[in-house]
Amino acid sequence: MSGQVSSGAANIRLCYTSRMIAKINGDRALALARDVLDIEADAVRALRDQLDDGFVEAIDFILGCRGRVVVSGIGKSGHIARKLAATLASTGTPAFFVHPAEASHGDLGMITSDDVFIAMSNSGESEELLAILPLIKRLGAKLIAMTGRPGSSLATIADVHLNAGVSKEACPMNLAPTASTTAALALGDALAVAVLEERGFGPDDFARSHPGGALGRRLLTYVRDVMRTGDQLPQVTPDETVRDALFQLTAKRMGMTAVVDEDTRVKGIFTDGDLRRVLERDGDFRNLSIGTVMTPHPRTIGPDRLAVEAVELMERHRINQLLVVDEAGRLIGALNMHDLFSKKVI
Repeated sequence: MSGQVSSGAANIRLCYTSRMIAKINGDRALALARDVLDIEADAVRALRDQLDDGFVEAIDFILGCRGRVVVSGIGKSGHIARKLAATLASTGTPAFFVHPAEASHGDLGMITSDDVFIAMSNSGESEELLAILPLIKRLGAKLIAMTGRPGSSLATIADVHLNAGVSKEACPMNLAPTASTTAALALGDALAVAVLEERGFGPDDFARSHPGGALGRRLLTYVRDVMRTGDQLPQVTPDETVRDALFQLTAKRMGMTAVVDEDTRVKGIFTDGDLRRVLERDGDFRNLSIGTVMTPHPRTIGPDRLAVEAVELMERHRINQLLVVDEAGRLIGALNMHDLFSKKVI
């Protein structure tokens, strides 16, 4: 009997869901979605005119911080605060998130006088934040407030206030935090990017903070890590024949062979594409000198360049192989697209 009841309830829910789906007005939904995006985009654009000297002062506080940047907020502002802390930490500024309610129950001990505290609240009146701010000030930590109300309690008590105010929320009832959270997120990103620029934070620094996953591979893999060397490296001299080059193409399976002089300086390249052109043009091609049919002055790259730079070079010139040379132009390696795929650089 209970099974029949459960089945009946499931059918009722399914029918109700089907009716709801059937009643959706696609045009109205799209129009509403576009309005939301317009409102939020306008809110972010309006922040440009709200920036003032306080933004520069906030950057100075963070750059001069001898401890860590502590970011805090509750509710939706808390989610944005977590993101800001993570962005700062990954771009050269030691930072972490502290929940204001937990701070009142012991986590305040994580904060020292050497820290900078960023408090985020759209209203500027969040009780949990206001309860701990006098203690933050007493510690001597610098306090940056990011609110939507310059006259709020939080903005007033702060050393620096960043105005993230919006004219309205994207919610049709003007209630749910939507445009305000988008604006706070964008302002936090602006702060983090300005700080990283002042620090001189570059790609190598970013790579050290992101060693895992595809991003780490792209930023930490160099040409020397991917290139083929030694016996795997196909090469012939200009006086050798197409027959010799064909052996290198077949044995080394790189779709090309480098053409080098007696000092291994690169003179050209002979690819499977060059081979097809020779076949179309000449009858008995096997004894032709490679120097007469090679492609001279091929694209090359140094071993200490990033592998992603090799990818960009190959894609820009629509080639599948690349020779690696030292400062004197001597051949030391080679790579092709398959090597970059296997190392998951692409």
